[in-house]
Amino acid sequence: MFTEKIGNNAGLIWNALSDGELEVKAVKKATKLTEKDLNLALGWLAREGKISFRQVEKDLFVALA
Repeated sequence: MFTEKIGNNAGLIWNALSDGELEVKAVKKATKLTEKDLNLALGWLAREGKISFRQVEKDLFVALA
């Protein structure tokens, strides 16, 4: 059950990132996911090697790999 939800949320993130790199807060706003659901889906995508992260000072950016 959780796996399916995480996969669906990962799809929302994937779509949000299709136009390019976003700051994680912008991904959360674009997808309207809770903090927990966002982090679970980002972890899923990161483990699959589908996204990359870049930190600039205190801001964390994410992009499709």
